[in-house]
Amino acid sequence: MPEVNMDNLDEKQVQLLAEMCILIDESDKKIGADSKKNCHLNSNIDKGLLHRAFSVFLFNSEEKLLLQQRSDAKITFPGCFTNTCCSHPLHTTSELEEQDAIGVRRAAQRRLQAELGIPMDQVPPEEMTYLTRIHYKAQSDGVWGEHEIDYIIFMQKDVDLNPDPNEIQSHCYVSKEELKEILEKAKRKELLITPWFSLIAETFLFKWWENPRNLKPFIEHDRIHRM
Repeated sequence: MPEVNMDNLDEKQVQLLAEMCILIDESDKKIGADSKKNCHLNSNIDKGLLHRAFSVFLFNSEEKLLLQQRSDAKITFPGCFTNTCCSHPLHTTSELEEQDAIGVRRAAQRRLQAELGIPMDQVPPEEMTYLTRIHYKAQSDGVWGEHEIDYIIFMQKDVDLNPDPNEIQSHCYVSKEELKEILEKAKRKELLITPWFSLIAETFLFKWWENPRNLKPFIEHDRIHRM
């Protein structure tokens, strides 16, 4: 495989490419580990390389959803608006644990702190609701992309924010109506949103959002939605 030129990429983001993601098959069974870099190269994705991921949707007590705009330093989908936090559980003992998706929820707690500066004691895994999984594939550019089975995590909590500018360039809380306006702007190409957020918002998000305190009817742990 030809070596990828990373000279023009952000140094801090390049360091994160060494993290080890969890490789899975299409039924979300663990089959190994590989670097974040290898998992996000289109040349590997085209051969079927698939990894585990998560997307957090954090609502405040007013039932507004916290959105972030990814920094321009990000290697995939820079500058795009997206849901609260999207990342990967790592191939470590604590984040590989699968009972009740506790490993994924621990990873979500870690990344909420790393990206948004939310103190870890404000977002304990036991207060997160794992709803379902979504399998999708998307190219960011000619070199980088995503191919993930994405665990959808909901949480309602008022939290303290101190975002890392290397990860996030802006953030805001939005109502359902405000999010619908953002989605319309994205359709008109007035702003960019990530493909996974677009898929989730166009299919499931608004029905899940009807009642963030009563998510039991929407929990589907035995299903992977292919999108």
